[in-house]
Amino acid sequence: MSAPYEPVIVGFLCNWCSYRAADLAGTARLHYAPNMRPIRVMCSGRVEPDLVLKAFREGADGVLIAGCHPGECHYIEGNLKALRRYVLLRRMLRQWGIEPERLQLVWASASEGTVLAEAVNRMTEQLRALGPLRWKQTVLGGNGHPSIATSVAAAVEEATAMTEEA
Repeated sequence: MSAPYEPVIVGFLCNWCSYRAADLAGTARLHYAPNMRPIRVMCSGRVEPDLVLKAFREGADGVLIAGCHPGECHYIEGNLKALRRYVLLRRMLRQWGIEPERLQLVWASASEGTVLAEAVNRMTEQLRALGPLRWKQTVLGGNGHPSIATSVAAAVEEATAMTEEA
């Protein structure tokens, strides 16, 4: 018998709010899916598109970006930059044939451990329904053809340039 599918979620969590919300969820003994692998970043605005795509390439089934509520960012507008990149990345994923639900954004302050726990639970259930992400088959056509990989890298560079201009 094979084990049931369990999705892997890479979570980029803002140091000032969302990472502390995850910590609060743990200390409050809130039960939520253990599928998220948290990565602490200083600000959600520091999550570059290539980090998200690398997480997918390296085997993540989903990526969760969590940051401070708009207007409460310690770096003034970092979370608004994250929002612009999030919208752009979802469009790119859709164009590559990847379900945009595999990338999610949540605002969770340090006192909102339940919000983060609910977001992880919801995303885990959505990813279970979608099944595993097969990056090589979906994006690279199963053969890892370099011309397609090069176009992906070019699209990421273009997306990064667009978000920096905005």
